[in-house]
Amino acid sequence: MSPNTFSRRVFLSMTGFAALSACGAPASENKPSAGFIEGYGPIYDSGYALPGVPSEYLQGANRRITGTYQGEQPVGTIDVDPYAKFLYFVREGANSLRFPIGAGRAGRAFAGNGTIQLKRKWPGWTPTRNMLRSEPEVYGPFARGIPGGRRSPLGARALYLYKGSRDTHYRIHGTNDLESVGNSGSAGCIRLFNHDIIFLFDMVPIGTPVHVRSEAESLRVDPENFGRGIELPARSVDPSLIYSEEAIANDPPPVFDDPRDGMPADSGDVPI
Repeated sequence: MSPNTFSRRVFLSMTGFAALSACGAPASENKPSAGFIEGYGPIYDSGYALPGVPSEYLQGANRRITGTYQGEQPVGTIDVDPYAKFLYFVREGANSLRFPIGAGRAGRAFAGNGTIQLKRKWPGWTPTRNMLRSEPEVYGPFARGIPGGRRSPLGARALYLYKGSRDTHYRIHGTNDLESVGNSGSAGCIRLFNHDIIFLFDMVPIGTPVHVRSEAESLRVDPENFGRGIELPARSVDPSLIYSEEAIANDPPPVFDDPRDGMPADSGDVPI
């Protein structure tokens, strides 16, 4: 096996993060930030100073890498394995990308094929009718929705999955819940570190096919990583952290095309 091949246990990379700078991310984003793994330090994005991802959440396979894809989908496809907690963006040669993800619990996740028909930066979020019906105690307080910004559970970017012309209400999106990446949670959407969804977002054109592996497929293609991570308990959020005057004042709307986008952020500008 060549050293830049995705093995079924480890997605190896000869070039590591250095190669990723050629994939469309601003060069400044790839400069190391003191105390952070390269590519995951504090950065500016849409008027926000986005905190870095602490290294404790990036151990082992839980970070983005590049290599040769060993799955079953064609070039140009996003291939999601919710059982191994990985998302692949399939590219030619040794240029495919693998990202760690958080996924919904078994039975609550999207499965099969779809396409990306909509992309948004710092999107707002509103719980679906099914969420409100199935878990009113969790989602009811947020029925009015949450505007795009640091409070939104969709994070910095979202890719919207459709089947034909029908919105499936599943998203590939960023998250502030760092612990959820590499694990299973209550919702069925596919969550990436904000740094990773920002990195992926501009590479993925409208119309990109998405394939989400079934349990049987995951066991066949990547048995060593099947069942990676743990199932996290359901969590509730105090609505005052979202809707209070202080919360709103501390979360201004995003500023798209901010000239600092992608630049390393001063740690003094990053909120705790």
